[in-house]
Amino acid sequence: MKFIRNMFTKPHAEYDFENIDITRIPEHVAIIMDGNGRWAKKRGLPRTAGHKAGVEALRDIIRTSSQLGIKYLSLYAFSTENWKRPEDEVNALMQLLVMYLRKEVQELHKNNVKINIIGDIDGLPKSAQEEIHSAFELTQNNQGLIVNIALNYGGRSEIIHAIKALARKVKNNELEIESIDEEIFSGFLYTAGIPDPDLLIRPSGELRVSNFLLWQIAYSEFWFSNIYWPDFSGKHLMKAIIDYQKRDRRYGGVK
Repeated sequence: MKFIRNMFTKPHAEYDFENIDITRIPEHVAIIMDGNGRWAKKRGLPRTAGHKAGVEALRDIIRTSSQLGIKYLSLYAFSTENWKRPEDEVNALMQLLVMYLRKEVQELHKNNVKINIIGDIDGLPKSAQEEIHSAFELTQNNQGLIVNIALNYGGRSEIIHAIKALARKVKNNELEIESIDEEIFSGFLYTAGIPDPDLLIRPSGELRVSNFLLWQIAYSEFWFSNIYWPDFSGKHLMKAIIDYQKRDRRYGGVK
């Protein structure tokens, strides 16, 4: 295959680029980044070490996605339920987010990557909000890979947020109830204007979607792996895409 563009570094020699059909690359890939804590525990390390190792995996996945020509990459980074974790772990995750954006945003910007955040950003610490806004402003005009980072995100809360926004429109006589359809409803979600994921990937051995993009994944293809996120790499992403390309997506119809 021929690469859409040479992003970040040259393609990894071990990655199976030759067996991917460049004409059938999924437009939107969503990933539940899971298994950092178990990866660390297996090695006798604190959970925070797993989160730090997960950043390295993230770097490789973004690079490979760019090389493949994927248009949208949605990453489940911190859920509304993750606040239930120990306070020191939550604080470490927020600090890691700030450090990642500060360290990586210039390189991402140089490679035409656009950073977008989905979720209730107002619920995050001020330092994280500032770095998020800075990264968004710097990259908002980029035309390459769009990386949606889900922070303080929950699928159910997103749907409720959309319903409330719709209700306000109806109450103010700005919208007729009868006119509400799937397209209009989608326009009130955090992902408004973004196509639904073609492929949802979850490493770590868990077989659930964990409240991620509940509306948007109605017809997504799922791909699960036992590999913990810190060990997940571009070659695993490519394996998932190769498997995706073998599937027959009928959307409830018959071919």
